[in-house]
Amino acid sequence: MYSSNHATDPRRPDREHRYKLPVSNSNAAASEDLTPDYMNILGMIFSMCGLMMRLKWCAWVALYCSCISFANSRVNDETKQIISNFMLSISAVVMSYLQNPQPMTPPWASY
Repeated sequence: MYSSNHATDPRRPDREHRYKLPVSNSNAAASEDLTPDYMNILGMIFSMCGLMMRLKWCAWVALYCSCISFANSRVNDETKQIISNFMLSISAVVMSYLQNPQPMTPPWASY
């Protein structure tokens, strides 16, 4: 049964080439995704602004940035830094609501 299909098989083993990852310094630097690093830094900045200035929206933006950083991180990234940033942003949200339990008003809605 298999031998009859072999004659109509359109694949050509002599034309198969294995994919090899291109190795060069310019491609390696350009292909490296820095999104987790940027989001980690932004998360820390917004966490500190949320804690120091008691701005709830900063704390929520910090939590959002931390989630993006965690989702885009690779296995070989430093997990301690990502987890500590995540905990810092969660503590910024919790502390901002403990200090002022009123609902958050967006910065653009002033009344």
